[in-house]
Amino acid sequence: MHEPVMVKEVLEILGPRDQETYIDATFGAGGYSESIMEKAKCFVVALDRDPEASPRALSFQKKYQERFSFYEGRFGEMEKLVPSIEYDGIVFDIGVSSPQIDDPIRGFSFRMEGPLDMRMEKKGLSAADVVNGFEEKEIARIIWVYGEERRSRAIARAIVATRKEQPFETTTHLADLVRSIVGVERPGFDPATRTFQALRLYVNDELGELERGLEASEKLLKTGGRLVVVCFHSLEDRIVKNFLKTRSGGLANPSRYLPDAPYQNPTFQLKDRKALTPGEAEIKRNPRARSARLRWAIRLEGGL
Repeated sequence: MHEPVMVKEVLEILGPRDQETYIDATFGAGGYSESIMEKAKCFVVALDRDPEASPRALSFQKKYQERFSFYEGRFGEMEKLVPSIEYDGIVFDIGVSSPQIDDPIRGFSFRMEGPLDMRMEKKGLSAADVVNGFEEKEIARIIWVYGEERRSRAIARAIVATRKEQPFETTTHLADLVRSIVGVERPGFDPATRTFQALRLYVNDELGELERGLEASEKLLKTGGRLVVVCFHSLEDRIVKNFLKTRSGGLANPSRYLPDAPYQNPTFQLKDRKALTPGEAEIKRNPRARSARLRWAIRLEGGL
């Protein structure tokens, strides 16, 4: 079985029980879905926008039969996709799944040669379309806003100059260019990381999807239902943190010298104000878990 990040903590929070129903909003390789269904005789409704997840879901449907159902689509639209019932828990694993990263053809990894794609749904605007067609100013904005890359302007300038001679078609072509500009910052960190993150987030509208997914969860969870979100980047974690802070009774004010304004109709109760992080043993087993941050909350009665 594929072991998803922080699965022990996820299961402890969800506390699967017989006959309960959960949503795995990011099916991927199916790690969370399988772990939940092995813990109790419960039901899992899984979603994934990647068309390659559907064949993997078939084996789950054969094994677990009526206890498992799968819907292809974005979790930001889960209200329209899943059955209209109240759910006992919803779990998100935000970002790129292991099958996507490990397949060079998908173009998510800067470590392997592949087409500069990054589209989760294999349709629409690709990363190559952005770097080869967008204006320098817009490329710089994307790299800065979505990647928090300090050298965004220099990278955008180099991209525009380079593409005049040879359009960007592969991941390694772009990664090598970025590395030549950013240089080595610290051991073990690839200088192309932030630029690739920015393009991926932009192409797939991942931050917008996360916001819509959180709002959908608020409507689908029953009173006492648990919301669990695992993020790997600060931008995503900030969205989750602010959403839960607001929905649990505190609105951040523009000035840090003023108290937080109370939310009129709290919909969640926060048990852990700080994000949970993986232990050393898990990080050793799976280095990809290093940057994981888990936040969770319990759905309160009413509030919408």
